[in-house]
Parts: sequence; C-alpha cells; structure tokens
Amino acid sequence: MSVRGEKEYRGLNEIVGPLVFIKNIHDVGYNELVEVIDEEGHRRLGITLEVEKGAAVVQVFEGTANLGLKSSRLIFKERPLDLGVSEEMLGRIFDGLGRPQDGFGLGKEEERRDVSGLAINPTARTYPEKFIQTGISAIDVMNTLVRGQKLPIFSGAGLPHDRLAAQIVRQAKIVDEDSNFCVVFAAMGIKYDTARFFIDNFRQSGVLERVAIFLSLADAPSIERLATPRSALTLAEFLAFRKNYHVLVIMTDMSNYCEALREVSTLRGEVPARKGYPGYLYSDLASLYERAGLVASATGSITQLPILTMPNDDITHPVPDLTGYITEGQIVLERELAQKGVYPPIAGLPSLSRLMKDNVGEGKTRSDHPHLASQLFAAYSQTKDVRALASVIGE
Repeated sequence: MSVRGEKEYRGLNEIVGPLVFIKNIHDVGYNELVEVIDEEGHRRLGITLEVEKGAAVVQVFEGTANLGLKSSRLIFKERPLDLGVSEEMLGRIFDGLGRPQDGFGLGKEEERRDVSGLAINPTARTYPEKFIQTGISAIDVMNTLVRGQKLPIFSGAGLPHDRLAAQIVRQAKIVDEDSNFCVVFAAMGIKYDTARFFIDNFRQSGVLERVAIFLSLADAPSIERLATPRSALTLAEFLAFRKNYHVLVIMTDMSNYCEALREVSTLRGEVPARKGYPGYLYSDLASLYERAGLVASATGSITQLPILTMPNDDITHPVPDLTGYITEGQIVLERELAQKGVYPPIAGLPSLSRLMKDNVGEGKTRSDHPHLASQLFAAYSQTKDVRALASVIGE
C-alpha cells in the first residue's frame, strides 16, 4: 500500500528484542525512518538498521511490546530520522528523540535536520582557540577547556560526576567577549531522581533559559539512548553554525550509550570484539565526538564534555580507552580523593588537556598561567613519589 509516496506493509516475519524483521517489501534505504503501528493503532518510530533486496531489519525506539507478527503495520517514510530545530528549543526539555517533555508542545521549527549529521570537511575546520571558563580551578588552571575542544570526564560509580556536570552548566562562560553562549545537555540511561536533580538545579540557578535538555531515562527503551546524543548534537550544530552560538555539549553517561550499542549488536548476531562490544565501537564514538569543533565559515563553535563511568574504575576498559584516542585529553576523577572529601576529586597526573598549551598565557588567560600550572604539576608529582616511597620503606 502506498500513501503520499510512503509504503505501508502489514505483517512481520520476526521480532527479537527491539528489532523487527520484515521481508517481501520494496528496496528500502539504510537509516530510513519507519512508523510502526500496533493492533490498537498506537504509533512508534523506528529506523532501518540493515537492508537487503526485498527485506529490512528495523530497530524500534519505543520497544516492541504488544506488537503482533500478523497485526502490526510498518510505514516506510522514505527519509531519514530527522529533528525539527529552532532557537526556541533553549530552555526546553525533550526526550531522546527530540519530543517535548515539559508540557509546552511542539514549538515553531526553523529547519528539519538529519540527526546523523553531516561530516565536516577537515579543510573547513579551524584550530580550537580561546578558553571556556568553568569556574572550577582544577580544570581552568590545570586542564584548561578550549572552545571547540572534546574533553571527556572519566569517572566511576558513586563519584560526583553529576554534581560536577551541573556545576559546569551553571558556571561555564566565555570571558572578555560579548558572544552568545548556551549549553545542550544530553543524558542517557539516567535514573529519574538524577534527571530531577539536573532540572531543578538548572531552574533554581536561573540558567535553564540557556540550556536545552535531552533526557533518555533508565526506564526508556535502551534503543532510544542511541538517538539521544545525535538529537542533541543536531540542535547544537544548528545553534553553532546557523545562529552563531558558542555551544557547550555535555553528554552523560556515554557508558550507557555504549551498553545500548552492545545490546543491539548482540541482537543482530554480530561478531563481538573486546568485552562483547562491536568492532565498530571506535568509529561509532568518533561519529559523535567529531561533530565538535570550529568551522571557518561560522563564528559559532561546538565544545564537547562527554562524561563516562569506568566499570571497576578501569581506565583501560574499551569505552574510556577508545574515547581517549578520539578526544583531546581527559579529566579523571579519583576515588581516593573523593573518599577524603576533596571536591572535585580531579586526579592531577592522569588528567590532561592537549590543547591547553596553545591557549593559555599572555593575552589569552594570564601571563603566569603556564608557569603556575607546571609548578603545580611538579609539586603533585613529587608528592606522589614521596607517598609511593613511604609505602615501601615506611613513613
């Protein structure tokens, strides 16, 4: 059946977790948007995950509960999953697919954009410059965040990364420059009380009006987590490269995103790589992280602060390991400091901002900044050496 150029089919061949399999159809496109309708007429969205001649595998964002093999209908939209974006989305709360969750309904759309984004031509990029002040001395002084940079935060279960993320959203700003600055906040697989903490924190501190929030809660289908950072980055690209905002994108928790990716990979029967993650984990993470930067044709920028929790505090785990290869440094939270009551518990030696050296000093931050940071690193390192020696020979 064809409706307005769309193709509709009744009946499925197989349902496996959030995936549905259908055969004897027209040749569909990869990443094509699909509407899935159950027997009661409820509609849910999906996209084609695999395609071949006359067949397709569709991943359903809202899950496959109550879908019947014979009664379900699929409508292929002949377009990719897209998001309506506008400047009015600042101050709003959305789910992982960009649907309003604050009770105000859909606002006016200025554009519709493919959530997969477009690759930025490397020759169009410019070198990240000018630091973003977070108001946190361990970051500003020791691991300076630069506009256009990708600087992840490596944390562990129970460490205050949520509190740190909220503080950065409240305090981050560009100093000595009159420019539009905003935050796009994406949360994947978080608990309801954590989501409420972020929303209340932003609202009470008065920064919510310059923050767009995308939430995929823990009780939402895990497949939605794969779309959440892409929806957030799609809005960020519009604000940065169309409206000339300097956008700070905070994504938490990237480990939950990778778990969802592993789940889908297992259901598809793919050959697993390290710790069961798919072999394309690196390229998939790169498709998100590389959407940050500065473009010569726009005055805006996208800066990323991805947050991920390391299982068992293992920095060699595939998620932090591959993230470190793609990004320009990392901020590592240390459990020993947290147990001593130090906040924020940012480890001095493992933390690094690779773009810091070119963007601090005279005319950029302060003339004594590089020397002060080097002295602090040296003092921290010497203290670590003394403590290591004391543990061997006794205090």
